[in-house]
This record gives sequence, C-alpha cells and structure tokens, in this order.
Amino acid sequence: MIKNHYLYPFILASIAITVIFAGLTPEQVASVTVFSSLIVGTLLFWRFRLAFALVGIAIMLGLGLLNTSTMIEFAGFDMILFLVGMMIVVGFLEEKKFFEHLLAKIMRGVGKNPVKLVVVLMLMSALFAALVDEVTSILFMTATVLHLTGKLRISAIPLVMMTVFATNIGSSATVVGNPVGVLIAMRADLTFLEFLRWATPISIAGLAVAIPITLLYFRKYISQMGDALRGQSTQIVEEAIAVEESEGVQSLKKTNFKIPWIIFLGTIAALVSHGPMEEALGLEKNVLLPGVAFAAAGIVLFLNHNKAREMVERRVDWWTLAFFIFLFASVGTMKMLGVTTVLAEGMYDLSGNDEENLFFLFVPITSILSALMDNVLAVATFIPVVHEFGDLGVDNYPFWWAMLFSGTFFGNLTLIGSTANIVAIGMLERRKRGHITLREWIKPGAAISIPTMALATILVYLQMPLMP
Repeated sequence: MIKNHYLYPFILASIAITVIFAGLTPEQVASVTVFSSLIVGTLLFWRFRLAFALVGIAIMLGLGLLNTSTMIEFAGFDMILFLVGMMIVVGFLEEKKFFEHLLAKIMRGVGKNPVKLVVVLMLMSALFAALVDEVTSILFMTATVLHLTGKLRISAIPLVMMTVFATNIGSSATVVGNPVGVLIAMRADLTFLEFLRWATPISIAGLAVAIPITLLYFRKYISQMGDALRGQSTQIVEEAIAVEESEGVQSLKKTNFKIPWIIFLGTIAALVSHGPMEEALGLEKNVLLPGVAFAAAGIVLFLNHNKAREMVERRVDWWTLAFFIFLFASVGTMKMLGVTTVLAEGMYDLSGNDEENLFFLFVPITSILSALMDNVLAVATFIPVVHEFGDLGVDNYPFWWAMLFSGTFFGNLTLIGSTANIVAIGMLERRKRGHITLREWIKPGAAISIPTMALATILVYLQMPLMP
C-alpha cells in the first residue's frame, strides 16, 4: 500500500505533466499545480486541511497566480457569514435541549424500528435541505444524530453519513436548497418554478434510489441500532435524551419548548419565503438569505444575553469556516489566469463539436471535480465554462441542470465533495465523536453517488428535447 506522503508528490507531478502536455502557459501550469496541491493535500491529509489551504493561498499570492481582489471575490464571505448566524441559532437550540425534544417526538412515531428511524431521518434531512438549504439542514440533523447515537451508545459516523447523503440529494430540489443551486440560478437566470419543473422530480427519484441502497449497505449498523433501541423502553430513551451531562436529569415534560420552537419554525419560514420578500421589497436576489440568519442569531443572542459571547466563541466552528474561506478563495486563480476558458474550448473540440457528445463528456468531468474540490468550487469554476459553451453556439440549458446534479449527487463521493459533508464532519470531530478517513467515506459514497448520478444524467438527457 502506497503511503499518502509518497502518493502526494506523485499525484502532483502527474497533474503538472498532464497540463504541460495540454498546452497551457507556464502561469496556467503553475496555477493548476498549486491549486491541485491544496485539493490533493486536503483529501490525503484531512486533519491538516487548514494548513494546506493557508500555504496554498500564500504560494498563489507569492507567485502572482492570485491577487487580493480576486481572492476576496471568490472567498464566499456571504456564505461564511450565513454559516456563522446559523451555527449560533443551532447552538442556542442545543442548549435549550430542542433536539432532544425533537428526537423524543420522532422516536414516539417510529417506535423501536431502526429501519423506520433511518428512513425518517433521511427524509427529514432531504426535506429540510430542499425547504431551507443544505447547510441549515445538516446543522440541525447532525446535532440530532449526535444526540441520538450518544444516548444509544453507538457510533455516530454511519448515521451522520446517511443524513449527509440524503441532505445533498434533497438540496438539489429547489433554488434555496444548495449554494450550488443559488450560483446556477443567478448565473443562468433560472427561476424557482424552473427548479420545480426540472430539478425536483429528479431529486425525488434520486432519493428513492438512495434510501434502499443505504439500508442495504449499512444493514449491520442498522441491526446494531435496533439492538440498542430494543435494549431500553421508549420512556427510558426519552428520559435519557433529555439529559445534559453538565446539568443532570431533567424531564422533557418539565421543559418549556415554546421559544425554541418559535425560533426553529420562524427561521425556516423566513428562509423559505425570502424570495417573495425580496421581490416585494425590491431587493437583490438572495440578499435576505444571510439577513434571516443574522436576525435569528441576533434574537438568540438577546435571549441569551448573559452568555452571548460564550455562545459565539463555543458554538461557531471557526476552524471549519476558516478552511472554507481559503478553499473558496483558491479557485480564483483558475478564473484569473484563463484556465476555465481553455477548458471549455478543449472539451468542445474533444467532443467533435457535437452537443450530445459534449453533454456526456461534461457530466463525468464536472461530477469528478465536484467530488474532489467541493461542489461549490467546482460549479463556480465551471459556470464560465458553460457560458463559453453558449458563446460557441451550444444550447447550454441542459448543461446547467447536469451541473446541478453533478455537484449535489456526486458531492456524496468524498469528504469534501459538498459543503454539507465538511460541516457535518467538522461537527463530528469538534464534539470528539469520531474521525472519518477518505477510505471509510468513499466506499458508501460511491455506492450512493454513482447510481443516483447515472439516473439523473439519463433523466436530464431524455428531457433535453422538452427543454427551452
């Protein structure tokens, strides 16, 4: 078995040689190589991901492959600040034992059947992602899963992975479900109704395929969960999940959940209705997405005024957010030096100037890159490529939908394939509930991402004659 520290330089050398022979300029070769060093380093040495991101950006700046204005443009501060607000809200709900209360309601509904429990959690993950966004969904659902598995005394890793898979698939259903969808909608001028027509049915079909595969792949873990559920009565489970270790036993029935429920439902309702509110107020698209998170976080800090500073320091995952900033910023080098233009022209020539050939060439490339470099980064990189297709005379409308599913469905393949993946793993590690390696993730990730992406590709292709 080749160790990662030997594999790392071999992969980078292979990438550098490939782009040299592809005819890129020296600056473009350097840009792709340094960018790849950050991505490959993150994949192979996950615990050092922030160090790789910092060093990679420093090298780009030092070699003139990236300037500060482009770095700031691509850093995604709107998304980062949105995450800060939502993490504060989730932290408040956790401290008020909202997720223990939610778990008790779920468990009363599904009883001691582990299959029903897994299916309900996956459906909730997909629905929350579609209605709000994948980040909010995974923040809520990962917190719920960590509480459940902690009280059942079983590993949280498989169940976290299942909820991530469902979250990514469900996030493709609507405009607000995923940053990828927001980017595509804004750059391609796609409406909410267009997403309902072209994306939602395929998202539902993907989830219908993913759930049975998940139940089969994790059947041993689900059986273990069943043993844990049967080992204690529903009343004991409800009592157990109402315990905060630092505060002692507290009955769910004696806890007032009115304010947490108002915060939870109010935040979701405001996020769902941000589009109509923006139109009514004459605001730019998606400007209220972070605005809602800021308002909810501000209300939470007012309610928790004595411990407001402590909540911001403890509940916001600054490590993960810093990694996001530098990872997103690094893609600016690809745009700045024209690598995306070269890529579009090369793909078009390789397809023989045939739109169908280009479509089936485009899908696997964007899918693999989404899995390797985070779907938001991959989509941000390929948006100008799809625009270039239009300039070359290609009907690029189907390519927007293909790119949406490449980013969301195939984002399940690796640890960094999606924002939801990174956020969930960050929460898992921050709570010291385990560590996931690339090898552990990629097997179930492939079992889910490959068949669901194949289904999405076929469905988009079959509907191409119907598309405007």
